[in-house]
Amino acid sequence: MTDIAEDLIATARVAGTLLRDPAVAAAWDRPSALPEFGVSGLCGHVANQVLLVPALLAADRPVAETIPLLDHYSRSLWVDAPVDSEINTGIRDGSERIAADGPAELFARYDATVDELARTLPGTDLTRPVQAPFWPTWSLTLGDFLITRIMELVVHGDDLAVSVDVPTPDFPDGGLRLTLDLLTGLSVRRHGAPAVLRAFSRAERAPRQINAF
Repeated sequence: MTDIAEDLIATARVAGTLLRDPAVAAAWDRPSALPEFGVSGLCGHVANQVLLVPALLAADRPVAETIPLLDHYSRSLWVDAPVDSEINTGIRDGSERIAADGPAELFARYDATVDELARTLPGTDLTRPVQAPFWPTWSLTLGDFLITRIMELVVHGDDLAVSVDVPTPDFPDGGLRLTLDLLTGLSVRRHGAPAVLRAFSRAERAPRQINAF
C-alpha cells in the first residue's frame, strides 16, 4: 500500500475510534462546536470522508481537467461562503441525511468501508484522476483527493472531540503531516509567506491570524 493510502486508513481508524466513543452517541442530538451543525450531522460529515471514496474509485475516468491540490480550494465555493450560504447549508443537510439512521448504523457502515478500503487501496494508482460530484469542472489525482479526506478527518475530528468534551485523538504522524502541509500551503496562499513564517518563528511579530480557511 502506498504511503498516502496507508495514512488514510490509519487516520480513518483513529477517527472511527472517536466516533464510537460513548460521549458521541450521548450527545447525538445536541449542537456541535460548529455553527448550525448538530453532533449527528458532524458525525455524518466525518464519516462521509470515507464513505464517498469507494464510489469514486469505481467511477469511470473523468474527462475534466486535473488541477493541483491548492487550486482545488481556490475553486471550492464553500471555502469563503457564509455559514448560512446555500452551499454550506447543503453540506450540513447532506451530512444529517447520512447520519439519519442513528449512530450504530452510521458507525457500522463507516467501519465496513474502512475495512473495504484497506483491501482495495493497495496497489491503486494514485496518479489516476478522480472527480467528486460536487466538483463540476475539475478533477484531482487520487493521491491529492485522499489528502483532502485525511485533512477533513483530522480537522473535523478535533471539532467532534471538542463538541462532546473528550480529548482530541492522537492522529497518526503521517496523516498529521499531510494535514499540516496542506493547511500551511493554504495559509501561505491566503496570508503570504512572511505572515506564516513569523507566526511559526517570531512571537513578537506574529500576525493575529494565519487561518487556512
